[in-house]
Amino acid sequence: MVKWSEPAKEDLKAIYEYIAHDSPFYAQNVINQILDKSEKLNDFKEIGRVVPELNDSNIREIFIYSYRIIFENIQDSTIILAVIHGRRNFSSTFKGE
Repeated sequence: MVKWSEPAKEDLKAIYEYIAHDSPFYAQNVINQILDKSEKLNDFKEIGRVVPELNDSNIREIFIYSYRIIFENIQDSTIILAVIHGRRNFSSTFKGE
């Protein structure tokens, strides 16, 4: 089961708001594609790569557009920790929530 952390939900909201300044339609499209891609984690928990800043095999990432979907596998669930722009360093914002 894929669960979204509160910080990750806030990330989605911020991404939507940023893109919506130019195009609400495109903003919704990007959010929908991020959500669709995250659902694949239900079946493919080991997809993606280990987050280089953290070097923890349970914390992985997949990419969509210029965004990194960062998630942690814990027992039977996957928790989305963050959705950040690819140029941002995740370790500087990760607080272990």
